[in-house]
Amino acid sequence: MATIDAIRLPIKADLEAFESFVTDNVTAEGELMNEMLTHALTSRGKGVRPILTMLTASMLNAKDAITAEEASKERHSSKRTYLAAMLVEMIHTASLIHDDVLDSADERRGRPSVNAKWQSNMAVILGDYILARTISLGMASAQYDIVAYIGTAMGTLCEGEVLQNQHARLLDTTRDDYFAIIYQKTASLLGVSAALGALSVGASREDVDRMRKFGEAIGIAFQIQDDILDYNRHNNTGKPANNDLREHKITLPLIEVMERKTEEERKEILELIKRCDKDESAVDALQQIVDEGDGKALAAQTMQAYLQRALHLLAKYPDSPYRASLMELCAYIAERDR
Repeated sequence: MATIDAIRLPIKADLEAFESFVTDNVTAEGELMNEMLTHALTSRGKGVRPILTMLTASMLNAKDAITAEEASKERHSSKRTYLAAMLVEMIHTASLIHDDVLDSADERRGRPSVNAKWQSNMAVILGDYILARTISLGMASAQYDIVAYIGTAMGTLCEGEVLQNQHARLLDTTRDDYFAIIYQKTASLLGVSAALGALSVGASREDVDRMRKFGEAIGIAFQIQDDILDYNRHNNTGKPANNDLREHKITLPLIEVMERKTEEERKEILELIKRCDKDESAVDALQQIVDEGDGKALAAQTMQAYLQRALHLLAKYPDSPYRASLMELCAYIAERDR
């Protein structure tokens, strides 16, 4: 089974240097702001986005044929690549802080969320500070092409959140709506993460675009797997099962089933969704509908198609431990349970 540790191995030294780079650069002078910032930065999770940036940069800049173990002992990325990785990771971190405010979430990866610990208004300010601080660092470093490239990602994330809330309120999410939402909320930033890895090492426009498409493909697959896991009664995500239903979010496992139902049956399903935030029996009924309709298996087929697209995009590049790790990342997305 694919593991994050195996994926990280070829860039182990770079990731250690990257963590120091973030600690040294993303700081605050005020005691309370610094305390909140430290809390947020130590709750970041696996770091898939900077891993993607640095693996892409290393793959496109690889010169010698070496093993993953040999690669792990040396740094291969420049400060320009670290800056690119930091930008995507901090935008992601800020978006999670804002998401927790919108969802009134009390926990983030098993720890109190910023809004639970310091109230929502302070959490919003912290998210804004992280965005302002990182963009300022990019400008001060004169890496204008990197900052310009990432600028659109921030707007795309906001548009995705609004679109998701709109459809959750109206209960009218179609397949096209679903893919528009997950592109904007998840895939776009993963696409930018991979593209910036290429841009940071001076890759051609063709390679930057190819790696953006690679990141977007695995981003869509990543979110589909998230939505499949939400229908697992005993998941390891740290969130209760069927959380999306309680928030009136219609995701791919349910869409797959609804598309195969009659108009009358779809109306009955929508009536159940309306009750999910207050009635656990409605949640259980929808879980059963998805199970009996093979919604998770059908969604998994779509996820695999996106992962195959991602692997096809990697096929152009010569074998290296970095390309192998990117391929392993595709396997990890399909196999993960959290």
